[in-house]
Amino acid sequence: MTRFLKKYKLTLTGTIVGAIGGYAYYYFVGCASGSCAITSSPINSTIYGILMGGLLFNMVESEFKKFKNGK
Repeated sequence: MTRFLKKYKLTLTGTIVGAIGGYAYYYFVGCASGSCAITSSPINSTIYGILMGGLLFNMVESEFKKFKNGK
């Protein structure tokens, strides 16, 4: 379990940051009419943030590892 956490530390951090960002977007911007697919619900907005944060931080983590190894 600790090996998993060490290996995906940055990706997991991205999911947490994304969740906070997704909920904050819902809370501060949101969608008053309810017709917006993502921002009309806090759950949808948070899940979208989790996905986007995880993907972004995973991409950065991969590039950081390449740079660190000199490739």
